[in-house]
Amino acid sequence: MTQQPNTPTPEPKKNKQTSVQELVESLRGVADDVGQISELTSEEKSLVSEFFKALLNFMNPLSQGLSINPAIIHSDNGVVQNAHIDPTGHLALLFEDGHLELKDLSEERNRDLLITVVQDAIPKFKQLTNQQKRKVESRIKFLSAITKDMQKISGALSAAASSSK
Repeated sequence: MTQQPNTPTPEPKKNKQTSVQELVESLRGVADDVGQISELTSEEKSLVSEFFKALLNFMNPLSQGLSINPAIIHSDNGVVQNAHIDPTGHLALLFEDGHLELKDLSEERNRDLLITVVQDAIPKFKQLTNQQKRKVESRIKFLSAITKDMQKISGALSAAASSSK
């Protein structure tokens, strides 16, 4: 007697049912993810808006622009030679071929670039504040010395004017 190979008998209805059920569950998961993406995108938009308000308030008194390391900028338009961010959140890119491109970092399509630029800029903010602090300290030192001498001279002039009356 020849032995027939053991082949499993397919159960088409059960497999189709499971398959449809898995698809439905998967679609429900997708729907949940889409809802969460929508909420997260709204939150991100609000945070980006607040970030740029803070950047403007921070940079305006300190600097009109901040140099960004061009090596961190990846572009399909060529090699970036120079990059600067201004207080309004615009990134100016100068390419090796001489053309200039301006990117608005507040736009949703530039969010990954925004993160890259901010990671480079934050340590430079510390340098800006240190420079500003040293400038103010230097002015105070100068004005303090001059003011003391002027007060002495003014006092002597007042005394001389009083004695001559």
